[in-house]
Amino acid sequence: QVQLVESGGGLVQAGGSLRLSCAASGLTMSTYRMAWFRQAPGKEREFVALITRGGGTVYYADAVKGRFTISKDNAKNTVYLQMNSLKPEDTAVYYCAGSSDYGSGTQALQYAYWGQGTQVTVSS
Repeated sequence: QVQLVESGGGLVQAGGSLRLSCAASGLTMSTYRMAWFRQAPGKEREFVALITRGGGTVYYADAVKGRFTISKDNAKNTVYLQMNSLKPEDTAVYYCAGSSDYGSGTQALQYAYWGQGTQVTVSS
């Protein structure tokens, strides 16, 4: 079965950086669109970034554009989220998600597979 396991979260000061990783098993990442979502306390889960099946297209939420970078290593079956210039409002549980669909997709319901999440806390 498909399993996604996130790692790399933690506590960081504002302006700092973190790199999240999501290791996949049970799927071939080169044939999956992968995305990151986040959910802050009391808020709905929101889209952060996605990378298409072939890796040729990436898309970011306006709130993170220019600060976050999504990438994937098909050989390692792993997707990454490099987060720079972190702000307190980036504090959330970050989730990795996968879909075998083509094209882009920024809605959570468009993803069939989810990781358990990793906590990111940015202090001011």
